[in-house]
Amino acid sequence: QVQLVESGGGLVQPGGSLRLSCAASGIVFSIYAMRWHRQVPGKERELVAAITSGGSTNYANSVKGRFTISRDNAKNTVYLQMNSLKPEDTAVYYCSTFRATIDPYWGQGTQVTVSS
Repeated sequence: QVQLVESGGGLVQPGGSLRLSCAASGIVFSIYAMRWHRQVPGKERELVAAITSGGSTNYANSVKGRFTISRDNAKNTVYLQMNSLKPEDTAVYYCSTFRATIDPYWGQGTQVTVSS
């Protein structure tokens, strides 16, 4: 059974930092690209950051220079370090797998709220 479990969300003041984690089980983690997405109620889900199985990364323009995605294949975990957080970063953050021709697996999401 495949599971992706996000953690690390919470309430943070503008300008603060959070690190999200997504622990995977039931898959050969190292062969999957991994993605972080976010969604605000009433809006479409947004792809925030991605990392390939080889470690190459990509970011949405809205988070470039502030967020860093990384992975630890030994721990089957992908991370999203979020710095200089803004109120507009408030959303539910989801991790997912990505591999061509295979439906993605999704986590349950973790709430991030940026507010003073």
